[in-house]
Amino acid sequence: MAQTVTEERVTRGRGVERLVNGQPTTDGAGVKINRVLTQTLQRRLDPFLMLDAFGSDKPGDYIAGFPEHPHRGFETITYMLTGSMRHKDSGGNEGLITDGGVQWMTAGRGVAHSEMPEQTDGLMEGFQLWLNLPSSDKMMEPWYRDIPAGDIPRFTTGSGAVVQVIAGTTHGVAGAVERAGTEPLYLDVTLPANAAFDLQLPAGHNAFIYPYRGHLVVDEACVPEARMAILANDPEADGVRIVAPKESRFIVVAGRPLNEPIAQYGPFVMNTQAEIMQAMDDYRAGRFAA
Repeated sequence: MAQTVTEERVTRGRGVERLVNGQPTTDGAGVKINRVLTQTLQRRLDPFLMLDAFGSDKPGDYIAGFPEHPHRGFETITYMLTGSMRHKDSGGNEGLITDGGVQWMTAGRGVAHSEMPEQTDGLMEGFQLWLNLPSSDKMMEPWYRDIPAGDIPRFTTGSGAVVQVIAGTTHGVAGAVERAGTEPLYLDVTLPANAAFDLQLPAGHNAFIYPYRGHLVVDEACVPEARMAILANDPEADGVRIVAPKESRFIVVAGRPLNEPIAQYGPFVMNTQAEIMQAMDDYRAGRFAA
């Protein structure tokens, strides 16, 4: 049962810098996705590298899944709204994320894994977010945790907002995962019609909002369904005020930028091209986690 908390008050809210359309694409073995945060936005939304939204009631759009593939240098956060995803990796780990659950994987120095969908009544919907690691952590030991829906902290506000705290701390509620380096905040919010949600954010954090049900108004700007709103970096702002003209559901993501060089080649994200070449050599030679 969600606890009720005292609402935060934002005195000066961030505005919407711009709206971003996702790019329909395929990944893995032909899974259809909407790539919302692309490589061109990595510097602007540092420390976040990618956001994929996926959702279909057609098994052919996703059932082939993501056969074994490598990662190094960052973290993946897979949030399943509906459906299940089975994970296996080169370290011998295996887990199943079910409806409403999250898998948090730290690739670190290297892991090869597979992610294979399992249907719930033919439906599959969720998000995968890539979070960069600081240079000091890129070669850390791989780690992952499956977080069932019932283990994700949640709260309600007096205005009726229902908030799930996947990562970070807000309104005095600590999320399922904390990260000191990037300080990510990852919320899933359900907001009733004509209700408002005030969220305090550190001034230096990059942040975005993505409504996947309904639409929102942020600082008088309309944010349509399935569009990402990048929030302006205003040093005078203490957060963001979000209003739902009709019942809506959305994710809010924010984090402390690393301000480090980003070198990416597919599933490898390091700081230099030399490190990318080393990652490729290590993978070919079987030197990833095993």
